[in-house]
Amino acid sequence: MRVLIADDHDLVLDMMSMLLEKEAGVDVSTAGDLSGALDTLAQEARFDLVILDFNMPGMSGLEGLKKAMQAGGDTPVALMSGVATRSVAQEALDAGAAGFLPKTLSAKSLTNAARFMASGEKYAPVEFLTLDEDADGGIGTQKLTPREHQVLAGVCRGLSNKEIAYELDVQEVTIKLHVKTLCGKLGARNRTQAAMIARDTGLV
Repeated sequence: MRVLIADDHDLVLDMMSMLLEKEAGVDVSTAGDLSGALDTLAQEARFDLVILDFNMPGMSGLEGLKKAMQAGGDTPVALMSGVATRSVAQEALDAGAAGFLPKTLSAKSLTNAARFMASGEKYAPVEFLTLDEDADGGIGTQKLTPREHQVLAGVCRGLSNKEIAYELDVQEVTIKLHVKTLCGKLGARNRTQAAMIARDTGLV
């Protein structure tokens, strides 16, 4: 997996490169600003994932994201930030970003998220996707994605993550991340409670 990371802080670049390259088969290239990232996309071979710092020079909000997406063709492009709000994260996802990564993400979560996005899925931590509950005490106004509905259906059938992954032809780690997101959206403590909520509310 080839990953391009762009950030104007060398420490962040060094840390993320080190964490990702601990995984077998991961090769990381870096850039210090949007211009450098665009040049790298134009000059080097295809990348499997591009990660851009939301606040680095040249980004101009989501305009930088759009430029990188255009330059990268069908390469997934994600944003990362230590200060961006949930609304910014949602806007980025709505604009076509592959995901949104807080800089507080753990090493394991970063690696899983990178593989998740490189496989064509979208990623954002639960706290950036979960909306406030309805005033009447409902489970929330946010909608599940089609893939989340598929995963939830598998959970309700009592399938393991491995079995759901086999049915949907994706990696098991992808299903684990979907289940985590589902539990957050539904306000469930675990997959069993998520299945109960889904049945009670008619989601499946």
